[in-house]
Amino acid sequence: MTVADLHRAYRDELLQAGLLISMGVDGLYGRSGLFERVVEGINTAVGKVGDPDRPEVMRFPPGIGKWQLEQSGYLNSSPQLVGTVHSFTGNDADHRAMLDTIAQGGDWTAGQRTTQIALAPAACYGVYPAVGARGRLPQQGALVDCYTWCFRHEPSIDPARMQMFRQREHVRLGSEEQALAFRETWKERGQAIIASLGLPFEVDVANDPFFGRTGRLLAASQREESLKFELLVPIHAKEHPTACVSFNYHRDLFGRAWKIETASGETAHTACVGFGVERITLALFKHHGFAVERWPASVRDVLGL
Repeated sequence: MTVADLHRAYRDELLQAGLLISMGVDGLYGRSGLFERVVEGINTAVGKVGDPDRPEVMRFPPGIGKWQLEQSGYLNSSPQLVGTVHSFTGNDADHRAMLDTIAQGGDWTAGQRTTQIALAPAACYGVYPAVGARGRLPQQGALVDCYTWCFRHEPSIDPARMQMFRQREHVRLGSEEQALAFRETWKERGQAIIASLGLPFEVDVANDPFFGRTGRLLAASQREESLKFELLVPIHAKEHPTACVSFNYHRDLFGRAWKIETASGETAHTACVGFGVERITLALFKHHGFAVERWPASVRDVLGL
């Protein structure tokens, strides 16, 4: 079977079992109650590890300000993944024209205009402007636990590559030393969490699909300087594992974008760890089966199931 065949076969199994619910668009699914119980179990497991650090908790909607996306620099590297919110802003005549277009099978969205809202590409994008608006960081820096729905425009039949998904992240803001130490700590923690779930994995330097010439330079820098590591779990095939957790060091990218300063006035460095809760859930169902009550007792205990 080809990789595409493996993706389609697992997607169809999940749909037939009712764990995912088709919404008629590749990469867009509803989730069953059982699926959500496992997702919340993963959040519980991450919380047990991270809560003792006493992070500030931030929960965001799936949208961020369009200007925030621009200022973050995301459009420089990944414009192909961006989603924005559009809305009807016309008058009665425009409405009638839209309804005529729908009746004729045309594109009724052509008359819509972009709003000031963009869809968040990652959970941490709401953190940096919020923390930056407070002024200089305290001596100990800042630590944030965030969670939100994210969007990336990459439609796929691979159920692990959803267009709308959730990320649970912990974000560190402070000095270079604080950011790097945080990433190393969470590299160990992330591996321990996934191991406790009975999943096979490997950790490797990431290779993000950046766009264009600027993106190629960023990708080369990311690999050469080992700025991002991914924890990979084989969901469909051992030869093609899926990134389920990422460990990222951004240097001073977001510190410069949002004018975040350390207590001594230097530009802050940031790092984050991100758990793809849907991907981990899909890996659990793949490796342990669809009957959660038959999963290893140790795994159910970690998840609180």
